[in-house]
Amino acid sequence: MDYKNLQYKISTGCDRGLCKKACGRQDRQLNTYDWLADVPGNQESTDLVEVQFKNTRKGYYHNVNNLDLKKGDVVAVEANPGHDIGVVTLTGRLVKLQIKKANLKSADDIKRVYRLAKPVDMEKYREAKKREHGTMIQSRQIAKDLGLDMKIGDVEYQGDGNKAIFYYIADERVDFRQLIKDLAATFHVRIEMKQIGARQEAGRIGGTGPCGRELCCATWMKNFVSVSTNAARFQDISLNPQKLAGMCAKLKCCLNYEVDNYIEAGKKLPGKEVVLQTQDSDYYVFKADALAGMVTYSTDKRLAANLETITAERAMEIVEMNKRGEKPVSLTDDHEQKAASHPIDLLAGENIARFDKNKKKKKGKNRQGKNPQNAKSKGPENGNKGNRQGGSQGKESKDNKEQKKPS
Repeated sequence: MDYKNLQYKISTGCDRGLCKKACGRQDRQLNTYDWLADVPGNQESTDLVEVQFKNTRKGYYHNVNNLDLKKGDVVAVEANPGHDIGVVTLTGRLVKLQIKKANLKSADDIKRVYRLAKPVDMEKYREAKKREHGTMIQSRQIAKDLGLDMKIGDVEYQGDGNKAIFYYIADERVDFRQLIKDLAATFHVRIEMKQIGARQEAGRIGGTGPCGRELCCATWMKNFVSVSTNAARFQDISLNPQKLAGMCAKLKCCLNYEVDNYIEAGKKLPGKEVVLQTQDSDYYVFKADALAGMVTYSTDKRLAANLETITAERAMEIVEMNKRGEKPVSLTDDHEQKAASHPIDLLAGENIARFDKNKKKKKGKNRQGKNPQNAKSKGPENGNKGNRQGGSQGKESKDNKEQKKPS
């Protein structure tokens, strides 16, 4: 293969293969994985399609013209007034389940799909989108001049530019009748005001949570349930506001994910105020692992003293024994003998003098490796010592030669 002359293509949007046939993730929020995409006849089972607009806004429409729509197609849909431009995000049987989840009770809320978006429609759409940021900044100033206690978080223009949706956050009820008049006179479009919460705003903006994953409110969560600090208490999580708060400055929604399991597991544990009485001493609850079913007891209410970890079944057994006026020998089972704990000596069987021997050997090697020429220059005594050593070495070499001769 000629790698130097390869033709590279920059893929964007649905060209990356993430949107087609609804398989895998896509570049849009609140993506739904269509696990029925490969089932024959899935798209023909219903004419309903799910269309997504800016950020997390979705709508459901009838494909009355029987268009061959797939996930990722840009379509023009019915709006009031005019038309809007969106992207098809789901087709087939799962759309009915999504409608039930969205609580759409009236059939009038489901409108029609006009056509696939034309180049003319896309030009109007791009022109409308360019006006959104400037409109948001200007509308914030108008609301500030009117003295309204509200924050306009986002502005979304309809695909044809005839309507604008203003998303705002307010802690209390706001009378924005004068605001609507001023906005309509300034921008010359139809105005719609939508109040959202802090969690919905975080979902529209998107981001990454402290877990390293994309925010739940931006990927799959639509219905938000109230979260309280009791969920953290049941799971023995420290009540640190900085760790418990999410990107929206509210309590994390994920605190509710496992709280039911912790509540069910906590029912099998003895109460924190229950004191276990044994023949040795009284034991108080120090900590508990609800999922593992283990409880750690201490002989002191406030300090970790003589800690003993037992199972929840053993703890409940001791509680029943105490109710009958009986006291076990220890927290552990009576037939189990507690192993005596001895201090561990890491240097057991080791000789500390081994370090001294290595030093002596190193000193001997350093003396033999000295240069004899330097020794002669230091005086007659050193020279005599060198001659004596040299004579002794010569004698040893002669003896070795005589021993090597054959007898």
